[in-house]
Amino acid sequence: MWYYFSMESKYKYIDIHTHLNLEAFKEDWKEVAKRALDASVAHINVGTQLSTSKRAVELAEMYDDGVYATVGLHPIHTSKSFHDKDEIGEEGKEFASSGEKFDASDYNELVKSNKVVAIGECGFDYFRVEKDTKEVQEETFVRQIEFANELNKPLMLHVRPSAGSMDAYEDAVDVLKKHAKVLGVVHFFVGNLDVAKKFWDIGFNTSFTGVITFADQYDEVIKNAPLDMIHADTDAPYVAPMPHRGKRNEPLYVKEIFKRIAELRGEDEEKVRVQLLENACKLFKVEL
Repeated sequence: MWYYFSMESKYKYIDIHTHLNLEAFKEDWKEVAKRALDASVAHINVGTQLSTSKRAVELAEMYDDGVYATVGLHPIHTSKSFHDKDEIGEEGKEFASSGEKFDASDYNELVKSNKVVAIGECGFDYFRVEKDTKEVQEETFVRQIEFANELNKPLMLHVRPSAGSMDAYEDAVDVLKKHAKVLGVVHFFVGNLDVAKKFWDIGFNTSFTGVITFADQYDEVIKNAPLDMIHADTDAPYVAPMPHRGKRNEPLYVKEIFKRIAELRGEDEEKVRVQLLENACKLFKVEL
C-alpha cells in the first residue's frame, strides 16, 4: 500500500493547497502553521514558481510531519502577468512580469526532498492571463506533466477558465488525456457538473475552497461527486471561508470547508472528515 492512514491519526484534517510560502505570511508563517498543527490540521504548501517552490520545501523540511510541499510553475507566471503583492511582495514587480520558463533541471534538487508530494500548481489560466498565451501555457503544462510522470508524483492543477466559459477545463482534460501517466487534483474547482465528471472519468479528483461556504453555484457538483474523489483546500491567503470572510485565510480554516461539504451532501460530518483525510493520504502518498 502506497499510503498510511489510521483512524487514530495525529491529524484530523488536511488543507491540500495553501501558501504559507508566500509573502503574505512572511512575518508570521510559523505562528500560522502552529495554529493549524495544534488543531490537528496538516497542510501542503504549494509552489507557484521556482522561488516559492524552494520556500515551500524549506518550510516542509522544518517539520517531522504534518507539513508538505509541491513544486511547480503556475500558468500566470509563464508570461507577463499581473502583480500580486500577497504572493511575492512589492520588491518582486520586475520579476513577476518577466515570465518564467519551466526547466525540470531547476526543480531536480527540490524533488529530492521526501516532503515534496506533488508537481504544480500547473495548468491553464484564461481568466487572469490573456488567452493568446495558451501555446506557452500548454507547453509549460506538458513539461510539468512529463516531469510528474518521470517522478511518479501526482499533479496539483490550477485551472481557471474565461468568464462565463469552461474553456480552460476542457483544454486541461484534453492535455491530461494525451500526456498524463499519473493522477492528480484540480484545486479550487469552479466548473460545472459536466466538466467535473470529465475529470472524475479520467481519475482526477476535484478540490473545493471556502467559496462554497458563501456561494451556492457549486452545490450540485459537491452533492454529486464521488466522496472518494474530493478534497478541501484553503488556497490561503485567499478566499477565507465563512465565518472568517474578509480576513486573511489560513490552513486552520479548512475545517469550515470540511463541514460545509458534509452539510451539502447531507452526510455525517465525521464520515466526510475521515474520507477526505484518506483521499489525501492516498493521492499524495503521505502518512497521517
